[in-house]
Amino acid sequence: MSNKRDYYEILGLNRGADASEIKRAYREMAKKYHPDMNPDNKEAEQKFKECSEAYEVLKDAQKKDAYDRYGHDAFSQGQGGFGGFGGADMSDFADIFADFFGGFGGGSSRSESRRSNARKGEDILESIDISLKDAFTGVERKIDIEKQAVCDECHGTGCKAGSSPETCSYCKGRGKVRVQQGFFMFEQVCPHCHGEGQVIKNPCTKCRGKGLIYNKKTLDIKIPQGIEDGMKMRVSGEGSAGIKGGPNGDLYILVNVKNHPIFNREAENLYCTIPISFTAATLGGKINLTLINDEKEDIKIPQGTQTDTTFTLKGKGMPKLKSGGARGDLFVKVKTTTPTKLNQKQKDLLKEFAKISGETVPENPNFIDKVKEFLDI
Repeated sequence: MSNKRDYYEILGLNRGADASEIKRAYREMAKKYHPDMNPDNKEAEQKFKECSEAYEVLKDAQKKDAYDRYGHDAFSQGQGGFGGFGGADMSDFADIFADFFGGFGGGSSRSESRRSNARKGEDILESIDISLKDAFTGVERKIDIEKQAVCDECHGTGCKAGSSPETCSYCKGRGKVRVQQGFFMFEQVCPHCHGEGQVIKNPCTKCRGKGLIYNKKTLDIKIPQGIEDGMKMRVSGEGSAGIKGGPNGDLYILVNVKNHPIFNREAENLYCTIPISFTAATLGGKINLTLINDEKEDIKIPQGTQTDTTFTLKGKGMPKLKSGGARGDLFVKVKTTTPTKLNQKQKDLLKEFAKISGETVPENPNFIDKVKEFLDI
């Protein structure tokens, strides 16, 4: 009987673990005990070999089934020979380590392994403040930005006039170097040219070898109807210039919509609260409301309207972004106001009204306060 440790125990798994659990456990164990992470640690190296051997069996459905049935005896007759990485699928191994070791060394050609020098330029983020009315109508604004542009002295090469980049002697122009660590071979970015494959020995004095300089530019920005607070607009290609012929970055504009003194916004709907007189609430009437776009709208107030009653004006809210002109709704809440200064005749009429209504009027009441309390305003 074999005295090897149980493969499931090595990977910290329960029997019945599925393929994704097995692979995840192996990633964690392999990273923990990898020789690069534990230089000159024989114990870690041994555990690394153990977990790799366990994974080699458990990742294969047929081998796993055999192991589940017979344990290590399933391979005691020389079937499968798992000394170190014997029989291991190296492409799968490379895939597992690619995410934290930057790829597994291979026999790629110079053209395949060398990084492209061309890179996209940096993106830029700017912000702009607009009013709620601007968000309703849409507006055009000018915005000043500072971004990197191609150096007009060296035209982006980074070299002084009459010179050119030279092939990096350390990596022979590949942009990568191979490093031997233990029994593994890895590729790393060349520390001399930083992956460029070339070095600049005579840099341009204007851009100091970067090939880029900072320039200011003014842009006309069209802000669409219905844009909401916190939204970002993307202006393609208006970011910093690309490196070594790469594409420009993009400009992102963060739109801040300022609060309105009357209207509040939620998505495409608008909300407002307006006062109406005690008489209008009691007898009914009509109020004229100025909308966000300066249009006028009449609202009919029915007799006996209570305070906090809300009226809905369909299609009088904000434009819906990219909807072809569709608009949200406007919700108007009314608050009944109580007169604070009454002459004697007005007081007498209100007392008479109270008596007719069957209300008891105290001898020296603050009638106005009672009405306010009743109306909860």
